[in-house]
Amino acid sequence: MSDAMLPALYRVERMIKENEETFTLELEPAGAARKGAVFYGGQFNMLYVFGVGEIPVSISGDPRDTRRVAHTTRAVGTVTRAMRRLKRGDLVGVRGPFGNRWPLEEAEGKDVVVMAGGIGLAPLRPALVEILARRKKYRKVVLLYGARAPEDVLYREELERWSGRADIDVRVTVDRATRKWKGHVGVVTLLVPKASFDPLHTVAMVCGPEVMMRFAVQALRKRGVDGGRIYLSMERNMKCAVGFCGHCQYGPHFICKDGPVFRFSAVEWLFGKREI
Repeated sequence: MSDAMLPALYRVERMIKENEETFTLELEPAGAARKGAVFYGGQFNMLYVFGVGEIPVSISGDPRDTRRVAHTTRAVGTVTRAMRRLKRGDLVGVRGPFGNRWPLEEAEGKDVVVMAGGIGLAPLRPALVEILARRKKYRKVVLLYGARAPEDVLYREELERWSGRADIDVRVTVDRATRKWKGHVGVVTLLVPKASFDPLHTVAMVCGPEVMMRFAVQALRKRGVDGGRIYLSMERNMKCAVGFCGHCQYGPHFICKDGPVFRFSAVEWLFGKREI
């Protein structure tokens, strides 16, 4: 348990500005360590900015890259604002990885629908990278991504590369369009009826604001996807990451230990209840 509570030193390798609020922090192990901890898509780290504080952030990089680990987050609080001011060479503390993973093995041989809202694309990015690296193991692969406005779209270059591939159906929409925007306009759930996949043989992975996930589940179930094959990332206010503090308790579950990825059918009775 002491190891889980002791941050390892990582050095800032690169800071990428995704948009006005959102940035990606790429870290490498400092000191004698040459490799970081192995992680799986869906897991998160606790990032500690010395003298400021610690927050949980989903890992958003390539799981096959054992040298560098990436985290995408928004500068909306004291710690994340301090994090955005970090420069190359600065040190941060890293605890983790924690939590479970997206069901990539269960999805083998099936259609895969990846559905993201806003910054929810970040926790899903490692899963997409792995799926595309092992593309022959899956049938149809569909990415449905919604952002508030064109300037809020994450990973633009990567989305363009994925869109240029013949083996993945990428659909991006925005709530509010500009004159230059040529794509879909509307909430991301409107893309579900337009996408081509076999609902009886589909595994869906969903991440975004809770209201978005609630309507995403409704849209997927309306298409015929069973709740047992819909997975959600239920990130909440985590403080310790090891199930001691209780900040992320969700009914009988602790998000940090039992999640953050949950099968919808396992949490359906809790999902959307304000008091939980």
